[in-house]
Amino acid sequence: MSMQDPKTLLCARAQHGFAGDADASGTAGDARLHIAIVGSGGAAMAAALKAVEQGARVTLIERGTIGGTCVNTGCVPSKIFIRAAHIAHLRQGSPFDGGIAATAPAVDRKALLAQQQARVDALRHAKYEGILEGQPSITVLRGEARFTDPHRLGVRLDDGDAREVLFDRCLIATGASAAMPPIPGLQETPYWTSTEALASDSIPPRLAVIGSSVVAVELAQAFARLGSKVTILARGRLFSREDPAVGEALAAVFRSEGIAVLEHAQASRVTHAGGEFVLGIVDGELRADRLLVAVGRAPNTRGLALDAAGVAVDGAGAIVVDRGMRTSVPHIYAAGDCTDLPQYVYVAAAAGMRAAVNMTGGDAALDLAAMPAVVFTDPQVATVGLSEAQARLAGIEADSRTLSLDHVPRALVNFDTHGFIKLVAATGSGRLLGVQAVAAEAGELIQTAALAIRAHMTVQDLADQLFPYLTMVEGLKLAAQTFTRDVKQLSCCAG
Repeated sequence: MSMQDPKTLLCARAQHGFAGDADASGTAGDARLHIAIVGSGGAAMAAALKAVEQGARVTLIERGTIGGTCVNTGCVPSKIFIRAAHIAHLRQGSPFDGGIAATAPAVDRKALLAQQQARVDALRHAKYEGILEGQPSITVLRGEARFTDPHRLGVRLDDGDAREVLFDRCLIATGASAAMPPIPGLQETPYWTSTEALASDSIPPRLAVIGSSVVAVELAQAFARLGSKVTILARGRLFSREDPAVGEALAAVFRSEGIAVLEHAQASRVTHAGGEFVLGIVDGELRADRLLVAVGRAPNTRGLALDAAGVAVDGAGAIVVDRGMRTSVPHIYAAGDCTDLPQYVYVAAAAGMRAAVNMTGGDAALDLAAMPAVVFTDPQVATVGLSEAQARLAGIEADSRTLSLDHVPRALVNFDTHGFIKLVAATGSGRLLGVQAVAAEAGELIQTAALAIRAHMTVQDLADQLFPYLTMVEGLKLAAQTFTRDVKQLSCCAG
């Protein structure tokens, strides 16, 4: 589809009887394309701003806090919390303790929480509330939206009133919420999700964590570094969807820090009495002062009455979208964690922007072939592209090399060689297919790998590039060199 001019869009609206209709924004007679957006997080905001830029007017509907999960209860507060825990860990001990005396930190969680919340509030106002207030073409409704038909939303406003919103296009960007495993007794206990964990003003003496992927491991390590005795219950192994070496490396680090990692373990029941959680496990019981459940996130789609609009969802309740963010209904789009796309805020924002382009007559697609992902543990886990197993599953004959960090000069001078960098390449051509890294600041090197994959570079192309000496990203060059050379025999900054 090519870009349509405003007259074409107006004619299309008039044919459907929408041109000049009154709606929630109170703009009767406004001939501009009207887009309704349900949600106000990363996908919603990117779409709203792009749609206005394209000449549309927007009604944005939010039932909770403006800004969605990332800025309020997800990415931002969690990274502040994790960083504070990292500082506490370094003060307690580091590879340089022989020359710099370590000091056990005194942790004031209430003060840290106040600092964390102040930054969250500031970012929400700067990047969401303040921007919306300055956009006359965006009307914000505070309330809960439900479809009444394919072109209408009924909104129950927070003040008790009701409103009908008639739209030409609609974007669903309602995000996701913590999923709950069907463990007997769990729902009757005061368990934590990540939201409650990050809002707690105290560090529990004993913390049990159910889960083994991103949120579970990030918060488990952070709480341990701030003083909790942490036990992780993983149904399989850590990061079971990644290369096995990733989970093995992280589990080894966790155990070295005193975190108990129980793999292939499940809780058969959960009870809570006298301020204590008791989890039934295969070889007895696990007792804890707090229980964090972090087994993934489920899309927020149940209350939208999607059937009234004819929008299709998958078995998990996620809205099915194509590369242009279109749902099963041509004029209704969806983006972010409520869809079947990967649940990352940068994917959500990119999807929202492309949805807005398409809703206003354009033709934009989202390509996730080189999507980087980062887990903010220490060491970090960063991946992009295909693992060796994924390549072979896709019918691609692949070769790989794994470089331990004791061959990376930056890691050596940091006295921190935990982890590895693994490159996966197509056999024969040597084209880079994927990178998996477990390393300090792995998140800072993975974008270089993503660009290399996007540019269809070979491992030899990567090996021939200039990388600044004594950086972690130089590890990509060294890993690429291992396809043809023995890096043990190279000088420290060999080209």
